[in-house]
Amino acid sequence: MEAFNHDLANLFSQLGLDNSAESIEHFLQTHQLEQQQKLSEAPFLIPTQQQFIIESQQQDADWCEVIDQLDALLRK
Repeated sequence: MEAFNHDLANLFSQLGLDNSAESIEHFLQTHQLEQQQKLSEAPFLIPTQQQFIIESQQQDADWCEVIDQLDALLRK
């Protein structure tokens, strides 16, 4: 069995976003979610990114923990 490192940088890479520490910090500073808004409905994500999040959550995939982390970081 292969072990994967599902951290924030790898999630950004999986979503096709720049995963450098500076880019992640900039993303977190310039985007936010409203109180009742789901991450999968975020207007700053493109449809393929939204679909990846939806499918990961539906399948309770290994990505769920880091997706939840990103969700929490986007709530200010």
